[in-house]
Amino acid sequence: MTVKIQVFSDFVCPFCFIGETPLKQAAEGKDVEIEFMPFELRPYPEEPMSPNSSYIKQSFERSVKPLADRFGVEMDMPFHLDPVPHTHLAHQGYQFAKENGKAEAYVDAVFKAYWQKGINIGDAVELTEIAREIGLNEKAFNEALAEGTYKPEHKEAIRIAYEEAGVQAVPTFIVGSQKLEGLHSKEAIEDAIEEESAGLGEGASCGPEGC
Repeated sequence: MTVKIQVFSDFVCPFCFIGETPLKQAAEGKDVEIEFMPFELRPYPEEPMSPNSSYIKQSFERSVKPLADRFGVEMDMPFHLDPVPHTHLAHQGYQFAKENGKAEAYVDAVFKAYWQKGINIGDAVELTEIAREIGLNEKAFNEALAEGTYKPEHKEAIRIAYEEAGVQAVPTFIVGSQKLEGLHSKEAIEDAIEEESAGLGEGASCGPEGC
């Protein structure tokens, strides 16, 4: 049985980027279907945070970087991008990539562009270059962002995150019927996948008449 995994994530969330590694490791060789689900930590036009605030700097050094090292993820905080970019355009671009069969490549490329290359993923020109690099039609991609072609799809994705999935923080992994909130190890995700494959997730239960 194919286990569906929905990953609610935002591109500027460091733990979301780190979480991609144990997820891929846990899914390797297993019958799973992974779907990226958009989420905005600071929805446009809400004021974004400054990466140079003492809170973010301390959080990165004391929490993010040690975890990145532990999971073997190369990353650095792009402090020169101040404030932190809004991600609505990047998520709209994801909808374009998804429709054109490049969803996984796009997600990976955007995460790496921000966390490894320090690229402004809130900028349509930079996003178009990322799209071109993974083989998407750059003209069509750029026009889709300029015209807001995928605004309705992105709005619906955010609605699903809040109203159907009840996401309050990211990353959130929904593995079949199980919800794993926050960063999880490969082993924890593997356990959830195996339980769902065996029909032992939340849908399995016992009552007065037996199991």
